[in-house]
Amino acid sequence: MKIRFTGELSEVLEGISILREDLNIEIAENGYPIEVINRHGPLVVTNKQIIYDKKIHFFRGLGLWLQHMEKNKEFHLTEVSQFETSGAMIDVSRNAVLTVDGVKMLLRKMAVMGLNMVMVYTEDTYEVPEVPYFGYMRGRYSEEEIREFDEYAHLLGIEMIPCIQTLAHLKEALKWGYANEIKDTDDILLVGEPKTYELLKKLIETASRPYRTKRIHIGMDEALQLGRGKYMEKNGYHNRFDIMNQHLQEVVTITEEFDLHPMIWSDMYFRLASREGNYYDFDESLLEQVKQSIPNVQMVYWDYYHADEAFYEGMLETHKKLDPDHLFAGGLWTWNGISPNYARAFRNTEAALNACRKTGIKEVFATMWGDNGAETPIQTALPGLQLFAEHTYHQEVSREHLEERFYHCTGYQLNDFLLLNQFDEIPGVMEDNLYSSNPSKFLLWQDILLGLFDENIKGLPIANHYRGLVDQIRVAKERNQSVEKLFRFYEQLARVLCMKAEIGIDVKSAYDKRDKAKIKVCLDNLEILKVGIDRLRKAHRDVWFSVNKPFGWEVLDIRYGGILTRMETAEYRLGQWLNGEILKLEELEEVRLRYDGPEQFPENVTLGRGETYNRIVTASSL
Repeated sequence: MKIRFTGELSEVLEGISILREDLNIEIAENGYPIEVINRHGPLVVTNKQIIYDKKIHFFRGLGLWLQHMEKNKEFHLTEVSQFETSGAMIDVSRNAVLTVDGVKMLLRKMAVMGLNMVMVYTEDTYEVPEVPYFGYMRGRYSEEEIREFDEYAHLLGIEMIPCIQTLAHLKEALKWGYANEIKDTDDILLVGEPKTYELLKKLIETASRPYRTKRIHIGMDEALQLGRGKYMEKNGYHNRFDIMNQHLQEVVTITEEFDLHPMIWSDMYFRLASREGNYYDFDESLLEQVKQSIPNVQMVYWDYYHADEAFYEGMLETHKKLDPDHLFAGGLWTWNGISPNYARAFRNTEAALNACRKTGIKEVFATMWGDNGAETPIQTALPGLQLFAEHTYHQEVSREHLEERFYHCTGYQLNDFLLLNQFDEIPGVMEDNLYSSNPSKFLLWQDILLGLFDENIKGLPIANHYRGLVDQIRVAKERNQSVEKLFRFYEQLARVLCMKAEIGIDVKSAYDKRDKAKIKVCLDNLEILKVGIDRLRKAHRDVWFSVNKPFGWEVLDIRYGGILTRMETAEYRLGQWLNGEILKLEELEEVRLRYDGPEQFPENVTLGRGETYNRIVTASSL
């Protein structure tokens, strides 16, 4: 569509140019006239004007204008932002490191949605020239790359904030020999060691330098073994609260040296105020003691686990006692396994953001973690980002409204994306999957001869469920051509799972009955399945390389290779038994037990949850 913009254009003109192709617009003298006005107040969009306050509001307004011009010759819309900051945190530390173009793609989508903040979570995936092994072979960003996407974000009205770790979650960074003298445990820095702070000064300076903002997220979460390793050997037992405060004060001093304004995840202080060490179960009187000695930092309350609005309200009010200006971080459940858990993400997000609005929280963002290898493609986070955006500008959000906005902000069909929820919400899983069962992950990776999860799914129509998904996703693929690679991957995943989900049960049943004819059928199916899995690997690879750097993909290549080689061994072993070379298969003689992971679930949750890859594929040490 041809448009002629007039009025106050200086701060938005370059951003319009960036979005031109995505929005299919052309700036032309003979285009439809839109007057642009910049003034304090709500976003107002009419068929003739876009009146905006912050730069980000203009880009949301432009998207709204295009959406409504399709249906109405005249319209008048007003939106009031419910939060000063609403954005996202992108995890690039769990193997999938987005390319600069991948980051830019998300920034463009977020700009049209109206989200105005992004954190790129980098544990060790940014270059520190003085420490060559920091992020080595992990796809780390150069300073130039960070500066490039920070500049791009700025033109779109989005603040990018460095997000690093300065205490725990540093296992990959600390595994090299250079770190021997500065680690307490495998993933926690050694508090009180001068060399620790020499390193942290380099990390903080390097991580913050490419960004315009003076804000920085310095992490500090989940340091559960703080002071329990080398620290204890050197200093004896010390209270974790004292160790935490000593360290945080040192780190804050470094941030002050660079004129930075730090924020931290709040959980460690709540855990220190809990007699059991839990985030959500704390003693108010202990919390008051904690408050007195916390250095000057902003707190970030992270919570993606609750569906109860009242629970969030209580936690938000308690956080205000520690920090009246704290942020809230929700989650999009992109880390469930190989597919997203939209049902839980949507339900918990709506409860959380309603509570944030009621309690006057000014800043919110959505986390997009990539736990255990980032198997789930980042593009699947877009529906959750849209939900965050619509709750940022509306007090109530209907599904119809969300569908329409998603289509006009991304070009994709929301209901087609929501089909992906069915990979994990299968027979045996409770409605909305609030305990995050992840059968698509454990049924894909589990070993056919060992079948650690076979007893959990026995008797359930799992294969039929995935068979029914194939055609639905094929149609979705045809409707969403610009993300064809994504849906082709999930179409092939459904094809593989409808064959693989129950094949271990079939093999065990045939073996127990000594039904050699049925074993031969299973062997034929294994040959077909091997071809399907290799196609799945290649489809997954196509999606990965469309947005990510190559580093980290080798892990998924190894996982797919593991399935294929174990299937070949299964054929070898079954062939030996069929030919009479061996009298029994010890793997199939073992009585199958239900998978008993450390995470316990209520009785109505049949399937439970597979944890990390190494616990899914073997009961041995990997």
